[in-house]
Amino acid sequence: MPERTHDFGHYGARGIKGSEAVARQLDQLAGYIATPITAQRGLMARLHYLTKSDHARQAAREAGLTVTDRTIKAWLEGKRRPSNASLQQIETAYRTVRRRNVARYLLRRLNGGGGTRVEIHPFNQSRVDRRFQRVLEYRSLNIRQWDTLIRAWAAGDMSALDDAWVDAIVDLGSQWGQYEYVSAVGFAA
Repeated sequence: MPERTHDFGHYGARGIKGSEAVARQLDQLAGYIATPITAQRGLMARLHYLTKSDHARQAAREAGLTVTDRTIKAWLEGKRRPSNASLQQIETAYRTVRRRNVARYLLRRLNGGGGTRVEIHPFNQSRVDRRFQRVLEYRSLNIRQWDTLIRAWAAGDMSALDDAWVDAIVDLGSQWGQYEYVSAVGFAA
């Protein structure tokens, strides 16, 4: 089995890590609030999501929302506006809690029916000198066990997600190293 890529893009190839593409697709499937946090409506939606129950408040605290209940109440009533640092804290906590909440649902959907078909689009070689280009083709793969991928994504652990992605694409055989970096990864749940 070949070693993992350490110097991607040395000859001009462009792409992203496959694990990053998987994380983006899972984020899209998670269905985050579309309105930006800088808009009043987006801020209120996130605050309501993070404070709708005692369990939600506890999860928000564990995810890094360190302000007092009194401050959150003032924000919800419109008496005060969060600082930029607090807005970032709210956004980070919201995304972390949302990932945890939808992880079980996504895992059930992606593992159901024997797994999920994943489309892998190879990285872009248009800027690579012809003598260094490789023949890369669009590939599809059925991933049967999403447990480690979803667990790493929900925890926000990109290193573990990268390892889980490599473990999943090893099923491509000796060509798996060509798909460590990709232009896109697609799947549905």
